[in-house]
Amino acid sequence: MPAELDIFGVYVPTFLLLALAAMAATRLLSRLVSQMGLGHLIWHRALFDLAVFVLVTGAGYVLLQRIA
Repeated sequence: MPAELDIFGVYVPTFLLLALAAMAATRLLSRLVSQMGLGHLIWHRALFDLAVFVLVTGAGYVLLQRIA
């Protein structure tokens, strides 16, 4: 996995793009949990969202390491 990507002459850290993708996936999962009616099972919603974000970011990082 390269440390930086060149996007139109601007070097962007790969981890920043990974974190943005993880944030989008976390939002999608959060809405899915709410629509399924499972929100009442979550004790602390913000803490749950943070944990999901960390898990998705970590999984994405491991996946990128295996691909590259």
